[in-house]
Amino acid sequence: MGVDTFLNAATDQGWPPKRALVLMGGGARTAYQVGVLQAVAAMLRQRPSAPQGFPFQILVGTSAGALNATYLASCATHGLDAFESLADFWQRTRSSDVYSLKISRWAGWLDSRSRLAAAFNLSRNVRRQGALLDSLPLVDTLHRAISLPGIEAALANQTIEALAVTASSYSTGVHWTFCHTLQDHSARTWQRPGRQVDFQPITIEHLMASSAIPFIFPSTPLWVGDHCEFFGDGSMRQISPLSPAVHLGARQVLVVGVSQPQRAGLTALAPGQSPGLGGIAGHAMASVFHDTLQADVEQALRVNKTIASLPQAVVADMGLHPLDVLPIQPSQSLDALAQEHAGDLPASLRQALRGLGALDHRTGGGAALASYLLFEPAFVHALIALGHHDAYARKDELMAFFSDDHAPF
Repeated sequence: MGVDTFLNAATDQGWPPKRALVLMGGGARTAYQVGVLQAVAAMLRQRPSAPQGFPFQILVGTSAGALNATYLASCATHGLDAFESLADFWQRTRSSDVYSLKISRWAGWLDSRSRLAAAFNLSRNVRRQGALLDSLPLVDTLHRAISLPGIEAALANQTIEALAVTASSYSTGVHWTFCHTLQDHSARTWQRPGRQVDFQPITIEHLMASSAIPFIFPSTPLWVGDHCEFFGDGSMRQISPLSPAVHLGARQVLVVGVSQPQRAGLTALAPGQSPGLGGIAGHAMASVFHDTLQADVEQALRVNKTIASLPQAVVADMGLHPLDVLPIQPSQSLDALAQEHAGDLPASLRQALRGLGALDHRTGGGAALASYLLFEPAFVHALIALGHHDAYARKDELMAFFSDDHAPF
């Protein structure tokens, strides 16, 4: 069941209702979230009656969304300025701060021999590190950018009450949620088929695990209980993205995804034309990051309507409460946007992908694939601008969401 039957979870545990921010995964695409949140902060500043401190008590993130959530937790004591700091971080970041790829300069030639060379170079990387790209630059970047003591400070002064990061275990197939609260203990744990939770301090290793895109970035070992498991991207096997927020006490959830209205990368195919490597790789990547957000939101809304139709005495006896969910996702195709900036990929990666024919737009090429790896200024700025646009298009809904008297139905 999507959002579980958990609308009474916060009441059952005696935790006060909270407002949560849920950030979905998507590699470089998650710069879109920065634009949405930067616009939200600007709106709140312009309305004195709205919260002027940090407006979320619970932060939940998956994959690169986990990086955004954790960064915000680390500077939440700065209030609304935390969102500007996140924007500055993204605008300073380059692909070289996230990953590296060393290949022969011959790998980018566009003939059959070069494709063999590209395949050889990439396969050598996979054998050496278990992935196409080396993610050590991201480890250094996150250590410099994210203050782990800042998270503790935000928890200690109750600016936030919980930070949760999701990852998928290659060892067992279980989807884990790692929760960091002021007093981490097992009394709050929950478990569902294929899903478990563990309360422990969030570290850079958790972020590397959550954002380890399969085949692209190496897996990361983490301790769960008394043993170690290897983890990959939290977007894999994520069947209920709203669940952690609600289990942690949220009654209001702003969730920012990075899925899109259409798959522009495949629309270039002529009738009967088979996709190239880029199209297949892009489709596989989209499948990894295919979130069940919309299904989870729709189920929450159905439950809200059911609660509204029940007598209040019955609702009170059952300990139920409605869940106020506001989802925001891109209004334009991010594949199409990435196609405009694919030439900005690092030269080594661009040469390797071109040598394999994975950037050929004529065969449903790798715009989708590029969009997850394109941590470059022009694409990042375009995503942030789209996030701004989409947030302001829903300004009334957002301001109502942050008002004290807002009801979900």
